[in-house]
Amino acid sequence: MTLLPAPDSSLPADAELPPRRPAGSAWHWQPLRGSGVPLVEQLVTHVEGMVRSHGLRAGMRLPSVRQLAQDSGVSRDTVVQAYDRLAALGLVHSRRGAGFFVSALRNLGAPQQPLEAAMRVAADQPIDTPYLLRNMFQQGAVPEATGSVGLLPPQWLEPEMLTAAIRSVGRSAGISLSGYGLPQGYGPLRQQIAAYLQAQDVPVHPEHNLVMVAGVTQGLDLIVRLMVRPGDVVLVEDPAWFHIFGRLQAVGAQVVGVPRGPGGPDIAALQALAAQHKPRLFILNTAVHNPTGQTLSAGVAHALLKVAEEHDFQLVEDDTYADFHPGQPVRLAALDRLQRVLLVGGYAKTLAGSLRVGYIAAHADRLQQLVDLKLLAGLTTPQLGEMVVHRILSEGQYRRHVERLRARVDKARAQCLRRVEALGWQVPQEPQAGMFVWADCGMDSELLARRAAEQGLLMAPGVLFSPRQVPGSMLRLSVPLAQHAPAWELMARLVAQERRR
Repeated sequence: MTLLPAPDSSLPADAELPPRRPAGSAWHWQPLRGSGVPLVEQLVTHVEGMVRSHGLRAGMRLPSVRQLAQDSGVSRDTVVQAYDRLAALGLVHSRRGAGFFVSALRNLGAPQQPLEAAMRVAADQPIDTPYLLRNMFQQGAVPEATGSVGLLPPQWLEPEMLTAAIRSVGRSAGISLSGYGLPQGYGPLRQQIAAYLQAQDVPVHPEHNLVMVAGVTQGLDLIVRLMVRPGDVVLVEDPAWFHIFGRLQAVGAQVVGVPRGPGGPDIAALQALAAQHKPRLFILNTAVHNPTGQTLSAGVAHALLKVAEEHDFQLVEDDTYADFHPGQPVRLAALDRLQRVLLVGGYAKTLAGSLRVGYIAAHADRLQQLVDLKLLAGLTTPQLGEMVVHRILSEGQYRRHVERLRARVDKARAQCLRRVEALGWQVPQEPQAGMFVWADCGMDSELLARRAAEQGLLMAPGVLFSPRQVPGSMLRLSVPLAQHAPAWELMARLVAQERRR
């Protein structure tokens, strides 16, 4: 079995080469049967190693499929699959009628800088929303070692359940995955979500009131683009999810914060702000608030709806963390019957961050506008992910999974609260549910976050969660951090250093 040398540079790139066999270029590969490693993978690993070690040089021709299959005692299909994988890796390329040739290795750029270096902040650079988002998604970031990330560790999310659902859908979906899907999203999933929301007293019809979106973020984006014009006032909670501030500012909205108390927005403040600003929307969490972990009380919910009716503004209920709430939460959409409330939910927090499957529940008169805007923005949502979520929901796995996940999050949250207390920090409102602790660290939390970033720990200071961007001492901690002892040792050192100043 031989390899041909690089072709003469004077020949055209696609010219067929004569089958010459230079001396001393024999190349041997024999599979290890019974090793547990698939034959295709063995062959790919062998060739890749030879290419990267320059045992096979750019321009050399690999043995033909027939020759290699015959000499090594494997099927032609095994060789074809291996060569195709090597081509996908950019290690070889094919020439029509001539076979496969070794490709020149390309420099893909300098290695990525370490996470610690990426997170360092210049002295005059603010720790703002873009900074936090960039570093939350850095390659190599570890959720339980990152104090700010809104995702749980992958092992908490039972990836085997998701993998099994993907395999099951792949076996049964067939040709249905080759199209775009429906504008409103996968019909059986909408029926499943409608049944769930109806059981929670939200009057949802799968055809008239539901549209699937690529996660809660896209759902909120569609609502904002549909309903907000430059100069409109939009109310948000203070504190609140920082991402929405930037989205509203991008469409030219005036963002006004409503103070958040233990049972929900401060109604007296809301009444005064609504009378002053005549807002278009109020965007808020109800079931589990981000970042405080508090839940909307029934009394505040009724009062809030009365203010919205009096001043004629719409309510957007962000239900991202609702499944972490034990039992049935108070929902504005249930009390209001979807008259002036739009409900947005999804599955990224409980199933997988990469599974961008969410929904908007809205009044029928508003729904078609949202569907049309969705089509203009990105056509349909990917049906594969929606089918996977439907499989998990319809087989009854999701309810049991969420119960286990909630128990694990509750335990971690209790541990996080104990660690916060050990540092001498305060928690003004102990969270009732969810994956965050909103703590008062007793010092400038942006300064603390900056010093933590210098040591490779990403944290979310309270200034990010206020539309007024006022510095303070509040800090949002992700509860999986409770299990990462080095992070708490670092914070203890930083706090001690500050107290000595």
